Amino acid sequence: MLKVGLTGGIGTGKTTVASMLRDRDVPVLDADPLGHELLEPGQAAYDEIVAVFDEDILDANGKVNRAKLGGVIFADAQKRARLNQILHPRILEVVQKWFAALDGPDGPPFAVVEAALIFEARYNRDLDKIIVCWCRPEQQLERLTLRGLSVEEAKQRVAAQMPLDDKSKLADEVIDCSGSIEETQRQVDLVVEKLK
Repeated sequence: MLKVGLTGGIGTGKTTVASMLRDRDVPVLDADPLGHELLEPGQAAYDEIVAVFDEDILDANGKVNRAKLGGVIFADAQKRARLNQILHPRILEVVQKWFAALDGPDGPPFAVVEAALIFEARYNRDLDKIIVCWCRPEQQLERLTLRGLSVEEAKQRVAAQMPLDDKSKLADEVIDCSGSIEETQRQVDLVVEKLK
């Protein structure tokens, strides 16, 4: 079974492509919720994160306020790197177990982990193929502002990730998500056939 990574910058269409893959019966694991779970009280990462980032990032119920944490880490590359040191090894462990559970004689020909930071976290070393979702930079900012971010916040988040063109150069497959949904679906169909 091929272990495939699905990545791209924030707002480039990863979630849409992941949904299309699921519609084609491809197992897809979204790594973002894994990171969110690790922020919950009682998780090993929670205590470490509170110790590093202080209780200012907590809400009134003692839970990590992801918006506050995001404000801190997207403004400070060192703090972002520290958070990633805490979370990435734990997320990678879950991903490896998920792939292992699917890998068998009756398993799928390939399975996909969706994660924004595959290259930044060096997950790509453990994967057989990488699909990168791409769109034009102005589309990326427009999509992020539609999600409620200010233009400045959107630019900060885009700048915090590896440039899209660099990711595309490292990809085995690039899906251009700048056109219509139908165009994206056609590309997804081609990639699924190739990976099978």
